[in-house]
Amino acid sequence: MSYQTRFGSLQHFEKGSIEIINDDPRHYVFSNLFEVAKGAAPYEKVVVAKNLEYVIEALRTKGTSAWFVAAHDEFAVVMDGELEIEFVKLDDPGLAVAAGHEGSVQLAGEPKGVPMGSIRMRRGHQALLPASAAYRFVGIAEGVVLLQTIQGEHSIEKWAEICLH
Repeated sequence: MSYQTRFGSLQHFEKGSIEIINDDPRHYVFSNLFEVAKGAAPYEKVVVAKNLEYVIEALRTKGTSAWFVAAHDEFAVVMDGELEIEFVKLDDPGLAVAAGHEGSVQLAGEPKGVPMGSIRMRRGHQALLPASAAYRFVGIAEGVVLLQTIQGEHSIEKWAEICLH
């Protein structure tokens, strides 16, 4: 028996399925992160997985996002496309996000602080988005990012729309 690995992308993916053996399909959920991202607005943080307060969000990268900051570390993995993440060390992180606040906070306008540089990423690249540092995504080629974070005010749940049941 031979197997072939095929990587999906925003432009080419196959809708997955599940095979239920002697059970009720309503006990399961299934979604495709590329399909979810394709139907989302750029940088909309759509929850595709959840474990207690932790979530994995799918983001369609296109153009430039708003600036965000979180009181905790976040982690980004590029699944498709190419982007740059710009970072700013905030002069006063406490003004942007309260200690212990869960999830990301969108900043109003440009962040006040010292530029920390940027990271250019493509499929398979991973980056840490450090706590209390402002960041924004700049899409070079449209794609998809998975963001591991804590559920917050910008986490959007669309379970009824994205799950096969």
